[in-house]
Amino acid sequence: MKLGTVSIRIRKSIEVAGLWASIAVLGAISAMAIGPAHAQDNTLRIVVPYPPGGSSDRSARLLGEALRLKTGTPVVVENISGAGGRLGVQQVRRMPADTNVLVLVNPALMVVAPLVYKSNEYDVERDFQPISQISRYEFAAAVSAAVPVREFSHLVAWVKANPEKANMGVPATASLPHFFSLMVAQAAGVPSNVVGYRGSAPLLTDLIGGHLPVAIDTLDTLLPQHEGGKLRILGTSGEKRAVASIPTLKESGFNVVATGWNVLYAKSSMPPDRAKRLAQDIREVMTQPALREQFLAAKAEPVAATQEQTAAMLKAFKAQWEPVIQKSGLKLD
Repeated sequence: MKLGTVSIRIRKSIEVAGLWASIAVLGAISAMAIGPAHAQDNTLRIVVPYPPGGSSDRSARLLGEALRLKTGTPVVVENISGAGGRLGVQQVRRMPADTNVLVLVNPALMVVAPLVYKSNEYDVERDFQPISQISRYEFAAAVSAAVPVREFSHLVAWVKANPEKANMGVPATASLPHFFSLMVAQAAGVPSNVVGYRGSAPLLTDLIGGHLPVAIDTLDTLLPQHEGGKLRILGTSGEKRAVASIPTLKESGFNVVATGWNVLYAKSSMPPDRAKRLAQDIREVMTQPALREQFLAAKAEPVAATQEQTAAMLKAFKAQWEPVIQKSGLKLD
């Protein structure tokens, strides 16, 4: 063998060894890149379709931390707000089928919106599956300090005597408080002059400022202002008193009982075994005394429910509310 041939073979061996070394390095880099991706695949995303700081956001973050501690799985809460909450639901619907995501919703998004919006861009039954109810909340009727009444029956008399002043504010058009106000007006036999605001904050500003005589919103929203003496809550919507000093509307002689809820939904494409496991984990953490105390401190009633119990609750809820919504004739673009 000639020396030149040996040199060529040695050089080729070095080149091949270098090539395999390069492949090994690339493989290691790829493994490093893939590793975090797999970790991200296990991350549970909880989408809240409202801005940070609200009751839905607080509930999602409390639950997310409890789930992280129980399962060891990273949980990320993501706020996607807009279109009264419908934007977040629409974006979850568009996410890839295998995305490990839940969306925390209320009746306005899964019961009201499909009935009143002409172009809703999601079908609740087709696109989503309920996982677990986590909380329940009540509504309340409140008046500004400028309205000279302290009982709900007196408010009804005042409204009948001053129909031109009897505007009833709600946090949003087509929200559940909107339709609850229609139920209240019907039960009381008074005009339903509903004024929709762009959120609870401007509603409270006008109510406290005396520019609006009556408001209906969730109890947790109105209660701090009531306790601060800035407005008066005359009645709550539950079967029994949520606050010892405030009577229910039913106690006041008006047979109106209603509650709202927060439920976690998954995309319909989520495999049944994963959906069932998530439902079990959520139900278990919602039985934890510490987490329940945190929900109660946020003026939300904690609920620990199975997937089947959640589905049954939703069925009963729709049977109660869909006729009210349809009877209103409200249609929005």
